[in-house]
Amino acid sequence: MADDTRPNVLFVLTDQERYDCTASDGPPVETETMDRLSSEGMRFDHAVTPISICTSARASLMTGRYPHGHGMLNNSHEADAIQPNLPADLETFSELLADVGYELSYTGKWHVGRDQTPEDFGFSYLGGSDVHHDDIDDAFREYRRERGVPVGDVDLEDELYTGDDPRDGSEGTFVAATTPVDVEETRAWFLAERTIDAIEAHAAGDQTDPFFHRADFYGPHHPYVVPEPYASMYDPDEIDPPASYAETYAGKPQVHENYLYYRGADGLEWDHWADATAKYWGFVTLIDDQFERVLDALEAHGLDEETAVVHASDHGDFVGNHRQFNKGPLMYDDTYRIPLQVRWPGVTEPGSVCTAPVHLHDLAATFLEIGDVPVPDAFDARSLVPLLEGGGAVPEAWPDSTFSEYHGDEFGLYTQRMVRTDRYKYVYNGPDIDELYDLERDPAELTNLIDHPEYGDVRAEIRERLVDWMAETDDPNQGWVPAVLERASRADD
Repeated sequence: MADDTRPNVLFVLTDQERYDCTASDGPPVETETMDRLSSEGMRFDHAVTPISICTSARASLMTGRYPHGHGMLNNSHEADAIQPNLPADLETFSELLADVGYELSYTGKWHVGRDQTPEDFGFSYLGGSDVHHDDIDDAFREYRRERGVPVGDVDLEDELYTGDDPRDGSEGTFVAATTPVDVEETRAWFLAERTIDAIEAHAAGDQTDPFFHRADFYGPHHPYVVPEPYASMYDPDEIDPPASYAETYAGKPQVHENYLYYRGADGLEWDHWADATAKYWGFVTLIDDQFERVLDALEAHGLDEETAVVHASDHGDFVGNHRQFNKGPLMYDDTYRIPLQVRWPGVTEPGSVCTAPVHLHDLAATFLEIGDVPVPDAFDARSLVPLLEGGGAVPEAWPDSTFSEYHGDEFGLYTQRMVRTDRYKYVYNGPDIDELYDLERDPAELTNLIDHPEYGDVRAEIRERLVDWMAETDDPNQGWVPAVLERASRADD
């Protein structure tokens, strides 16, 4: 038993995992381990990312700030990165935990800074990066070489691409495929193995100080490349189009339809998307099975009762919903709503569900409170500990809406802000028409109600929320957006 009574933390972050894969009313994706986490802990039903792009969301998670507060507004690895690295003067939850004695380790995807690694922020990095996003470690590539199947030296099957001919790999973006390698040769297996190594190292030590381990899986981000049995686990012929596949883009910002063509997704028909969806679901199940190995290791070493386990994703993925690929300047729940489950023995009530609206970067404040560290005033984050301790009951003072933003990626800069309540979603689009959705009547977000006369009061109230939030978080756009919204409200009267 550790001398320090503070709990260990195991944080598993997936990459581009849709919220509905683990939702109670979601598609038939086998996620036994994530479901187990929900049944033994708490599932959050209204969790959102502050921004649907990797670097920006991950920087928010580290700093507890919205993107406009930390400056990482688009992906750090791209040539047009507005800011390639996280400013060194910003406090991060990991450095603060390291300062008070937590032993921090990290496996997998980083993607927060072009020239930085987890070791610059208090972690011991155990490997598993890929070339495209980070290339900060060769451990996985060496592992594959030792097994006789070097990375990139395999012949894939059932390949799918964007573009005019989805089966032609000479152009377009790689979407999905089946790989002939064994499960033990996947990056997901390797990252789980390195995480188990970290657990075993802690169990073998004196356990004087608690550990915080972060396992960042590369998936189910595209390309959805999975081995058997996962590649054929779900039958594309049994997957029906989602309601949002009926999207026409009528009454929507022009950028929505532009993005369809920019991504090359206009050449994908439903049979292609069904195939991609089946691979995506298989990817989710592959990761879920590796997560099971990690939880089994915690239990085998007697650490499960003193470890808080958290699972979330940086953001979601369209996977054909709204006929779109990947993510972009479209603030639908497909990419902004995220899975979030927490199992904290002795604190969370098993099987509890919390409906309070929360943000991904609230975890930064949560981790600090778990570690008995004061949350910096500069954080735009609210600790979830009161919700975890209260069985999911929502305190009276808890906010009833979430806020998100977007600044563009390789498609170009595009200013957006979003307010989401339990029933309504409002999206401010700087250069185009705004959006308003009644999520109760239109959960697929097909009908833009921004000009509907019956929703005038809703528009005015939710725009007022946005203005207040911009002032509270010192959003640089508060200098001119409120005046624009005020004129729009006057025009409604």
